[in-house]
Amino acid sequence: MLNVDVYIPIRLGSERLPKKALKKIDGVPIIKYLIERLENASNIRNIIVCTTISKSDDELADYLSKEKILFFRGNEHDILDRYLNTAKKFQTDYIVNVEGDDIYTDSDCVEIISKNLVNSNLDYVDINDMPFGLSTSGISFSALNKICSVKKSKNTETGYKQFFTNTGLFKISHIDLKQSYYFPKNTRLSLDYEEDFQLAKEIFSILGNNFHKSDLSKLFKNNPNLLKITDGLEERYNLHFTQNQTDISTKDI
Repeated sequence: MLNVDVYIPIRLGSERLPKKALKKIDGVPIIKYLIERLENASNIRNIIVCTTISKSDDELADYLSKEKILFFRGNEHDILDRYLNTAKKFQTDYIVNVEGDDIYTDSDCVEIISKNLVNSNLDYVDINDMPFGLSTSGISFSALNKICSVKKSKNTETGYKQFFTNTGLFKISHIDLKQSYYFPKNTRLSLDYEEDFQLAKEIFSILGNNFHKSDLSKLFKNNPNLLKITDGLEERYNLHFTQNQTDISTKDI
């Protein structure tokens, strides 16, 4: 039996929106909403928060311990190294990667990623044609172990998925869901800035926490003004990504 676990990388030291994972909506921290929704996914053994050994993440670790949520503390700036050590501790065969910023992640997408990883012998899987912040991805332990042995960078915080998609070292697949609904081009479903948090409060107040991507699509169709809250953030995000993107060069193998 192969072990498929969800990993959620989170740290509280974000400069753009500090302690965002513990920001509360109706008294409940954002991270709790995300974990509770992901628990609806089948074929998942564990949901594990992957945070850092930095003192700034002690508050998060304390909260996770209190809530009896599985977590691992590892390298502060090297997410891939943190993942590798998490996988070794929990004996994970396949990782479904859900960014801590992607607070609306659909449990259906988690199931799709899980099934494709296990059944197709792929190294890396993600989903096409999804709004920013709503997709997810999957990584095999063997691919993770390989890239950690050959990558040069020790800071993989920003753009680490490109180690799998852009190096030509792995068998990858981009899944097309062929969904019948659509999202406006300016749909942004991540949590990086204060405006993103303001949008989150609106979305959760309307939908609660039991929703899927089709519900979000319908919400924006019926309430197009909601997306004005985060209008213009994409340029700021893209600039930050470009300035901080990790070097994905590898050693000769």
